[in-house]
Amino acid sequence: MITVEQLGGRPVWEEYAEAAERKGIGHPDTITDSICEAVSIALSKEYLSSAGRILHYNIDKGLLSAGTARKDFRGGKVLKPMRLYIGDRATFEFMGKKIPVREVAAGAARKWISENLRFVEPERHVRCNVVLAPGSAQLAKIYTNGSGVPAANDTSAATGYWPLSPTEEMVLALEKYLNSKAFKNRFPETGEDVKVMGLREGRQLSLTVAMPLVDRFIRTEAEYFERKQTVLEMMERFVAARNRGAFDDVLLYFNSLDERGKGLAGIYLSVLGTSAEDADSGQAGRGNRVNGLISFCRPQGMEAAAGKNPKSHVGKIYNVLSYKLARRIYEEVEGLSEACVLLVSRIGLPVNSPPLVSARLRLKKGVRIGDVSGPAREIIEEELSAKKISSFTRELARGKYSVC
Repeated sequence: MITVEQLGGRPVWEEYAEAAERKGIGHPDTITDSICEAVSIALSKEYLSSAGRILHYNIDKGLLSAGTARKDFRGGKVLKPMRLYIGDRATFEFMGKKIPVREVAAGAARKWISENLRFVEPERHVRCNVVLAPGSAQLAKIYTNGSGVPAANDTSAATGYWPLSPTEEMVLALEKYLNSKAFKNRFPETGEDVKVMGLREGRQLSLTVAMPLVDRFIRTEAEYFERKQTVLEMMERFVAARNRGAFDDVLLYFNSLDERGKGLAGIYLSVLGTSAEDADSGQAGRGNRVNGLISFCRPQGMEAAAGKNPKSHVGKIYNVLSYKLARRIYEEVEGLSEACVLLVSRIGLPVNSPPLVSARLRLKKGVRIGDVSGPAREIIEEELSAKKISSFTRELARGKYSVC
């Protein structure tokens, strides 16, 4: 069933208060999500090569257990490595042919770490534990029966929206700037473990940023605070340039726990650029939603999309598709100021036949729901066609869409 109705209330950007955050690429939760997704993409490729189709797997149960490190000026030391656990289910054999699942998973994890965390040596600083096991026969048959649109392997729901609010846009942009290649080349002392929290009250935005400085680049406490001030000034310039009148005032707080005169105990240093070295563990599903944000004033599902099978797991398919639908409806249907889409699945039904698709649209002045319901419905029907949904799931399998 497809329903189209008018979205009531005020948009989040017109409410007095709004909060949103983003966990950067070096945050332990994002590391775990990203590795689970990297393993998913690698396994999909292996299955297509070995079996000609994507077989049953789910890599959405991951845990990164923090290690132990000793920070010091001019460079500290990792005393105990992090432990990465890659879990859930996979297919190890197809028509008598063994598939090297554990080797593929461990290789994908090491590759992701080496490409995204500059100071983490995967063989030295991370112990990888692949704890995958074969799945149930009932779920596995979804992936081997026929060549049509597969059945949903779960009963679930997902919701997406568009556009982002100015607060969400600023939070997302600031983290991406701080973890950009250009920024890291200019400030190599800044770690990848960036977290940005945005709090808007009226037209004032407060941005609280946590980002360690890597200890091998810092010689003294005084130098830490000098480098910190330079980085803060760069953040302030970036935010001011992006404001474009959305906020009357933007306040920036950077490593707020720092305290002068306390030496190593009063500054945020890191040996490897991530708190997973000794302070914070990570878990799949605890980080950013598929739009890259954790928006506390928005509807959002709690599925861990990263690592889920792109062929029939609606926890991934519907999470990404709901945002794709909302954005396309907003951009292509005239007269809208916001679009939200809810998708609900039922296990066993084809993934392109959800029991409910609910499009909730905020209308511009003078526009009626009857003016926009037809075009919105046409977009939904097109995206759920067998041809489009098959193309979409193949794109998911190749990693075209970010899920964290």
